Amino acid sequence: MPIRQLTETVIDQIAAGEVVERPASVVKELVENALDAGATRIEIVTAGGGKSLLRVVDDGAGIASDELPLAVRRHCTSKLLDDLHAIATLGFRGEALPSIGSVARLLLKSRARGAEGAHEIAVNGGRIEGPRPAALGRGTVVEVRDLFHAVPARLKFLKTERAESAAITDVVRRIAIAFPDVRFQLSGGDRTDLVFEAATPLRRIGAVVGADFADNSLPIDAERETVRLEGFAGLPTFSRGNAQFQYVYVNGRPVRDRVLLSALRAAYSDAMPRDRHPIAVLFLTIDPQMVDINVHPAKSDVRFRDPGLVRGLIVGAIRQSLSSQGLRGSTAGAAGLMARMRPGGGNGSGGFSGG
Repeated sequence: MPIRQLTETVIDQIAAGEVVERPASVVKELVENALDAGATRIEIVTAGGGKSLLRVVDDGAGIASDELPLAVRRHCTSKLLDDLHAIATLGFRGEALPSIGSVARLLLKSRARGAEGAHEIAVNGGRIEGPRPAALGRGTVVEVRDLFHAVPARLKFLKTERAESAAITDVVRRIAIAFPDVRFQLSGGDRTDLVFEAATPLRRIGAVVGADFADNSLPIDAERETVRLEGFAGLPTFSRGNAQFQYVYVNGRPVRDRVLLSALRAAYSDAMPRDRHPIAVLFLTIDPQMVDINVHPAKSDVRFRDPGLVRGLIVGAIRQSLSSQGLRGSTAGAAGLMARMRPGGGNGSGGFSGG
């Protein structure tokens, strides 16, 4: 069989397999784009577990009409300059929108700040239509319909609508913790509305994890060499039967990294049965030169230059707090700790800014 050049559509669909794994992946990418655009209000609407409809509406800076065609083309981005080790945004690859448009029906509508009107562009299975004038007051609306209609084989790997909806909710919760100043609303015909009003970091954690978490957790504040760890670790008696309530962030970015989750598990190894899982909200601030976030297109995995240092910091800090439960910080102390972890809160390296 002769060697042939793949078509752009096929290339996009192959790449989409890494970026767009399920509806929750789409929500994650679109919400991150909204946050990078400076949005303070983000609304997510779903139907059919996200397979039929996903709509993300934000009040961010918007996209100029002449840049809309670039926004849906691969490797076009306004975020990454030259240094992969100095990334200050959640997104940087320029892959999300073209990947989504290659496997679904995508409609992107936006009005840049100061623009006289809005414009929209549509992508259907990789085919681009527009831009054309549209009606929109401000910000951006991204609507995704019939996810994976262009690659129906992918639909077989999706779970039930209920499971996909739960995954979307989990994504929104994880991002919401890192951005307490932003209002999030998640709604749709297949769910009860979930609303997180803009709040202080401590109140946002309570809204996401549960109000009783504050009374059943210990503040964590430790540093080793160039790595800073802050947050809250639940008491062993306040555990769960699954790892759903483990929220870990690296320089403000929510991650599901094996090194970090393994360290969290190890920290409780002597204090908790193996079939129980701790609840924790941990923020790791590290020199960008010491961590690689460009490991996977989904950006949920990271690679540390010194994983042993990071693991040792997490295990040691949590175990020390657990061994001194009688020295728990006051509510005021906890609030002060969370204030330092806010974007621009003065934690030194600015690692919890989220970009």
